[in-house]
Amino acid sequence: MQGEADNQQSVLNLVAVFEEHWAGMFAWRDKQAPHGQTTATSQPPQLPASPASQSFSQTAARLQEEQENKEEEQQQDQRRLSFKCVRSFRHKISEDNWRRRQGPGLEPGSKEPEEKKIALELLETEQAYVNRLHLLDQVFYTELMKEAKNGKTVPEEVVKMMFSNISSIYQFHAKFFLPELQKRMEDWSCNPRIGDVIQKLAPFLKMYGEYVKNFDKAVELITVWSEKSPPFQELIADIQKRKVCANLTLQHHMLEPVQRIPRYELLLKDYVRKLPPESPDKDDAEKALEMIFMVAKHSNAAIAEMERLQKLWVVYQRLGLEDDIVDPSNELIKEGPIQKISTRNKSTSEKYLFLFNNMLLYCVPKVIQVGAEFHVHLRIDMDSMKVQELNDMQFPHAFLVSGKQRTLELQARSEEEMNAWIKAFQDAIDRKEKRSETFKTAVHGLEMGTPALKAEELGRRAPQWVRDNLVTMCMRCKEPFNAIVRRRHHCRACGYVVCAHCSDYRAELQYDRNRLNRVCQECYIFLTGHVVLEDREGKHKGILEKGAAEVSGKSLLCSSLQLLDKNGKGGTRGWFVIPQDDPLVLYIYAAPQDVRAHTSIPLLGYQVKDLPQGDSRHLFQLAQSRQLYTFVADTEELKRRWMRVMARCAAGITGPEEGEDADSGEEAD
Repeated sequence: MQGEADNQQSVLNLVAVFEEHWAGMFAWRDKQAPHGQTTATSQPPQLPASPASQSFSQTAARLQEEQENKEEEQQQDQRRLSFKCVRSFRHKISEDNWRRRQGPGLEPGSKEPEEKKIALELLETEQAYVNRLHLLDQVFYTELMKEAKNGKTVPEEVVKMMFSNISSIYQFHAKFFLPELQKRMEDWSCNPRIGDVIQKLAPFLKMYGEYVKNFDKAVELITVWSEKSPPFQELIADIQKRKVCANLTLQHHMLEPVQRIPRYELLLKDYVRKLPPESPDKDDAEKALEMIFMVAKHSNAAIAEMERLQKLWVVYQRLGLEDDIVDPSNELIKEGPIQKISTRNKSTSEKYLFLFNNMLLYCVPKVIQVGAEFHVHLRIDMDSMKVQELNDMQFPHAFLVSGKQRTLELQARSEEEMNAWIKAFQDAIDRKEKRSETFKTAVHGLEMGTPALKAEELGRRAPQWVRDNLVTMCMRCKEPFNAIVRRRHHCRACGYVVCAHCSDYRAELQYDRNRLNRVCQECYIFLTGHVVLEDREGKHKGILEKGAAEVSGKSLLCSSLQLLDKNGKGGTRGWFVIPQDDPLVLYIYAAPQDVRAHTSIPLLGYQVKDLPQGDSRHLFQLAQSRQLYTFVADTEELKRRWMRVMARCAAGITGPEEGEDADSGEEAD
C-alpha cells in the first residue's frame, strides 16, 4: 500500500513540474511575440495521463512537439491577409466543402423536403454570420473607438477607415434580413417560400461593394498601427483572447463579409435547383437568384477594382511616386522597353514606356536603382494623341506617337511587338475619345505624306520633326544648308527644318505651356497675327502684297470697321476683308485702295462673341485663349453679317452662306 501511494505521489509531482514548465513557455512566448501577433490561448491544454513508468524525457519530448505544432499554427493564423487570400477564398467558396450537409434539428435520413433543408441552412449560417458582425461592430469597432476618443491608441478617423461601413452591414442583417428569415421559417408549413424575402432585401446588399473595396486598406492599417501603437496592439490582442473570437485574428473575422455574398449565391442556386416545378416559390426564387448574381457581380467588380489599385500602386513605386502622376483613376494598359529614334543622327537609345488610359509616360531606366526604378523623362497626355506605323527602311518596325507635348519616333524589336504597341495605343485613344464629348469623330492615324500639322492644330500639339538628314535646303526659303553660315534649325510649331533667318522668330506655343519657342516666319504670322517688318520679310510676302481693291472684289465679306485697343477706349479704323481664296484669315488694310495689308488675323478656332450695345456702338469680339479683338461696326445689320461670316470661318466652313453670293463689300456712310 505504501509503495502504491508513493507511486501516485510521484505522478502528481511530475504533472506539477510539467504544468509549471508549460506556464513558463506561455509567459516567454507572450514576451517574444512581435506587435500584431497574439498567443493562441491563455488556458493551458489538458495534459495526457501518464503512467508512473513513463520516463520524464519521453513526456517532455511529446510536450515540446505539441508546443512547436501550436506555435506553427499560430504563425500561420497571424499572417497578414492579402489579395491572394481574397482570391483563394473566392475559389474555396466556389466549392461546396464549407457547406453543412445537414440542417439544424434534422436527423440523418429525414424526410423533410430538400428545399427546406437548404432554407434552414441559410437561416443557421445567417445567425452565425450576424454573431460575427456583432463581434466586429459592437466589440472590436466600439472598443477601439472608445479608446481612440480618449486619445490612447489611434486617431478616430483611422478606426473608421479600418471598419468602413461595417455598422450599416450589421444593422441591416441583425434588424432586417435575419428577422425576416426567422419569421418565414416559423411559418414554413403554411407559406413555404423565401424567394420573396431575398428579392425584397437583395438591393441593400450592394452596400458590400464599399466594404470589399476598403478591405485591403483596412488590413494594411491594422498591420501598420499594430507596429506604431503598442496600446492599439495590446487592445486587439486582448479582444482576440476572448472566447467569442474562437482563437481567430481580427483580420480573419473581417474577411467574413467578403465571403458572404458568394455564399448566398451558391445556397440560392442549390435552393432553386431543388425546388419542384409546381413550387409557389419558383418564380420569386429565380428572380432573387438573378438579383443576388448582380450583387455578387458588383462585389467581384469591387475586388477587381481593389486589385487594379494595388497593381497601380506598385507601378507608382517603380516610378518614384511623383505627385503629378499618382492618380487612382489611372489604369495601366501596357508597359515595356522601346527604342527611341533620334532626329539628329542615325541612332537609337533604349527607353521604357508606361501607357495608361489617360497618358503616356516616357521613361529612362535608372543606372543606380535606389528607390525608383525609372526616371519619368516626359509625360504626354492622351488627349488628341495619334499613332501610325512608319515605313522606314533604315529603322524597321518603327512607329510614330504624336501628342500635344511631344512627338516620338519609336522602334520595336519585331513586327509583332510593333503591332501590339500600335493596337494598345489606338485602343487607349479610342476609349479616351468615346469618353470625351469634345471629340466629334475618332481619329485614325496622322496625315500621310507630310509631317505638317493641320492649321487648327498649329501650336496646340507638338509637331513631328523632319529629320535633318532628309533635307539639304531650308524648307521655307529653299537656300542650301552648310556647316558654317547656314545651319539647320527646327520650327517648334510645324516641325520643318529651316535656316536661322527663316526661324528668327518667337511665338507662344500652347502645347509647351504658352512658353516662347523658335518658329518659322509663316508660323509666326499665323500664330500671332503680327506684322512682319519689310526689312526682315525678304521675298516672303504672300497675300499681304495684294491690293485691297483686288482682294475685296473676291471676298466673302468686306467693309469698314474699327478695331479697338486693349482698353476698349480707342482704336484704328480700317478696311477689313475675308478673301474667298483664303477664307480662314481676316486681312486689315488702312484704306480700301491700299496695295498692302498691314495686319492679318487667323480666324480658325476663334469664338465670336456678341457684346451689348453701348454709347450707340455696335460691338462684337473675336476671342481665343489670351487673344481678344474687339470690333465696332457702323450698323447693327453689318455687325450681324460680320459675326455670321466670322463664325463660319472660325469653324472651318469656307463657302458662302446658302442662298448668298460672295459679298462685294460695303462701306460705311
